[in-house]
Amino acid sequence: MGIVHQLTVSYTPEQNGVSERKNRTVMEMARCLIAEKKLSKCFWAEVVYTAVYLLNRLPTRVVQEKTPIEAWNGVKPTAKHLKIFGSIST
Repeated sequence: MGIVHQLTVSYTPEQNGVSERKNRTVMEMARCLIAEKKLSKCFWAEVVYTAVYLLNRLPTRVVQEKTPIEAWNGVKPTAKHLKIFGSIST
């Protein structure tokens, strides 16, 4: 898989740029989802979970235009089960 665990010095985000950028992307996406649907911040955890769920199913250049899910387990994910965020599902 190519994942290597590397330790960094505390309080030095510049040593961990890739992870810091991914975390920022997740937080920005969560903030946008909350703002778009005018949700209370009490839904923050669920919205962050949704953001990560979606990002893991979007293609990325890092793994040759595959999704992270596909790179991890070799199975291309489907989007058929996804609903519009904030809609009432049945």
